Amino acid sequence: MAPLARRLGLDGPLPADSAWRLHAEGEYDGLVCLYHDQALIPLKALGGLAGVNWTSGLPFVRTSPAHGTAYDAAAAGRIDSAAAYEAARLAARLLLKD
Repeated sequence: MAPLARRLGLDGPLPADSAWRLHAEGEYDGLVCLYHDQALIPLKALGGLAGVNWTSGLPFVRTSPAHGTAYDAAAAGRIDSAAAYEAARLAARLLLKD
């Protein structure tokens, strides 16, 4: 790991399964995942419908509920707006940081 990353309190790289276990145990505040399957499968398993996905490195802020658009749940009338609300809150916090 580069010295700057260590000074910023970053760690890694780690295998995805180990990183998520440590995150679930409170060792890490967040994870940077490079691939969809490293991030969203465990995020959904741990966070259920309340998880929020943040895509970094774009020229704009992009957040979304981890469950995605959930068209099937919307059609069935069983939508929980908590994840959409949390995604909007995170987007607002990220925008206000700049």
